[in-house]
Amino acid sequence: MNRWLCNNWAHEGRGSPRRGLVTLLLAAALLPLTGAAQAQGQGRPQAASAATALVQAPSASQRIKDVAAVQGVRANQLTGYGLVVGLDGTGDGNNAYTSQSLANFMQQMGVSLPPGVNVQPKNVAAVLVTAELPPFARPGQTIDVTVSSVGSAKSLRGGTLIQTPLRGADGQIYALAQGNLVVAGAGASAGGSSVTVNHLNAGRIPNGALVERSVPTPLLLGDTVELSLRSQDFQTATRVAQTINQALGDGTAQALDGRVVRVRAPLDPNERVAFLASIEELPLELPQPSAKVILNARTGSIVLNQAVRLGPAAIAHGNLSISITSTPQVSQPGPLAPPGAQTVVTEKADIQIQQEGGRVIEVESSALLADVVRALNKLGATPQDLLAILQAMKAAGALKAEIEVL
Repeated sequence: MNRWLCNNWAHEGRGSPRRGLVTLLLAAALLPLTGAAQAQGQGRPQAASAATALVQAPSASQRIKDVAAVQGVRANQLTGYGLVVGLDGTGDGNNAYTSQSLANFMQQMGVSLPPGVNVQPKNVAAVLVTAELPPFARPGQTIDVTVSSVGSAKSLRGGTLIQTPLRGADGQIYALAQGNLVVAGAGASAGGSSVTVNHLNAGRIPNGALVERSVPTPLLLGDTVELSLRSQDFQTATRVAQTINQALGDGTAQALDGRVVRVRAPLDPNERVAFLASIEELPLELPQPSAKVILNARTGSIVLNQAVRLGPAAIAHGNLSISITSTPQVSQPGPLAPPGAQTVVTEKADIQIQQEGGRVIEVESSALLADVVRALNKLGATPQDLLAILQAMKAAGALKAEIEVL
């Protein structure tokens, strides 16, 4: 058909330009249809190649900023000791350090107390103030603070924190905190009864501290920056370095170990910030995480990730319960008891041991997380019993995962 169109164009092009234009338009319209027919006759190679490219495209679900951070760019913890005033009779009362702190503060304000006078206000409480100084914080910016009672105060609701210096690990003052507390709770008491909702001895002050000193960061030092992975993994470090090199050129990044990746960066501050911003948004295809089981012995919680596998095993499990009941008994003197005999109260203890019959359960090999959960539910054990069962399966080699006990 293509040959016929070309011959027709050559035969009639000179004598009839109008007919030649129509023929050219028809050729342009029929060429895609001809290619589609050829593709259909050859088993649709074009559609197959497109589908293959779509399947082979990597599915990057995370970015580099989700698994790594620039080393040295971090927050710093601040602490301070202060006083909360304006409480409705729920303060520390007669605590010695609260009275001394209040006396020292009043002396700084120019008020001197007579010797021997012990201040015991019920509307003042001694508190510890904590905050986090974010990276790149500059003087004049505000940060949130948390205020917690260290004395015998019943509630900090309605109190006001007076000016409190916040110090870092080096002892230097980096911020000053002051303001009204926000306590998410309520309480009331009368006639020996009390009702408390939430916790009343701690509160927050949004934007309650004013930054007075900044912390220098090593971001602009040297010609390289180091990315620190949030969790140690050699495969992840290799993937991060490969992703950066594919996007910015070979030799830009190199993995130093399982946690640190060194990246060559521009020296100009503006270019370096833009460079790091582009690196953080690079899509990353992460490997499968290492198999791990988290056991919380205090609450009985068990968390398994998707890489946990079970090998074939046989488990025998039985419950052993011991109950102790104590019953008080009164022994009174008889009618002919000697003088001075007294009534005695004794305890009668009843101890019972009950053991359920154990049965042997076969656990099949499981390769998926749903199969693992189904196999564990088949045991019919409580979370507290599963703590011991999983540890025993790990010792026997049937649990293909690392166990971490919190």
